[in-house]
Amino acid sequence: MKAAGNATRESPTVRRFAILIFPRFPMMAFSAVIEPLRAANTLLGQPHYAWSIVASGEHAVTASSGIAITPDHSVETAPPADYIVVCSGGDADRLTEARPLTWIRKNLRKGSHIGSVADGAFYLARAGLLDGYACTLHWQSQPAFVEAFPHLSLQRRLYVIDRTRFTSAGGVAALDMMLELIAGHHGAGLARQVAEWFVHDRIRASADREKLQLRVRTGIQNDLVLDAVARMEGAVEQGESMAAIARHLRVSIGKLERSFKAELGVGPSDYYRRIRMQRARDLLQHSTMPVREIGLVCGYASFPAFVRAFRRTYNETPRKARK
Repeated sequence: MKAAGNATRESPTVRRFAILIFPRFPMMAFSAVIEPLRAANTLLGQPHYAWSIVASGEHAVTASSGIAITPDHSVETAPPADYIVVCSGGDADRLTEARPLTWIRKNLRKGSHIGSVADGAFYLARAGLLDGYACTLHWQSQPAFVEAFPHLSLQRRLYVIDRTRFTSAGGVAALDMMLELIAGHHGAGLARQVAEWFVHDRIRASADREKLQLRVRTGIQNDLVLDAVARMEGAVEQGESMAAIARHLRVSIGKLERSFKAELGVGPSDYYRRIRMQRARDLLQHSTMPVREIGLVCGYASFPAFVRAFRRTYNETPRKARK
């Protein structure tokens, strides 16, 4: 375990974090887990947190950036941890390694908290470790996650902490999640100090998180356009006419058209089609759902119409995109 100041002794109040890394893990999310713990130790003046890097084996694990990290322990030799954070890459939907799960379950029996960043929720969900808990993961993988685990409570938020489970959408969302955990351990004052340490504007109201996530993800600044896009993303399968969306937002279709073209350079109908096509591509890459079913869940009752729309957007057929 590592702690600020290279302390050799750990007080009884030290909380031990283990970051479980898999090949192609994201460095940003990885760092966003460890760095707040380091800053908290420095601000507290003594080590209240310790951390170690764990992998399935003893060899170095390469991140998606190409940087290789040598783990402190393999899952066979890792010491007990109070918090285990799964940090995996974009292929987490296909991750099935069994040995780390044995180690995770052993720690769970001792009262550990289990969480993930980026797409790590896929690994935990497939093992049944998120049953009965709310969770989240990277927005791009959410459609495939819903199809694979319809019984789970997926929250479209930057992070979710539900009792002994904690999950985040990755990137700087992991930092917000860690700030929330630190606040729970040592109070909101320390969490604010850690946020200031990293020049980070901490998200305060939970009601703002979903909208902020959409704004950060899309870069949309116009609130009307942002609200319309949120409505579109929530109605990909059943579809909704532009007239219905405008009516819901209490504006004219003309105002909606002008706002979209000013903000995004395209009309709302074209943007809606892009959303459906992105959803289709995500499902093709991160699920085993049949191609025809993907067309249906993306709002296309006609399979030929779905193929034409996909080809027009990506210059290839859905079946070729899956390969």
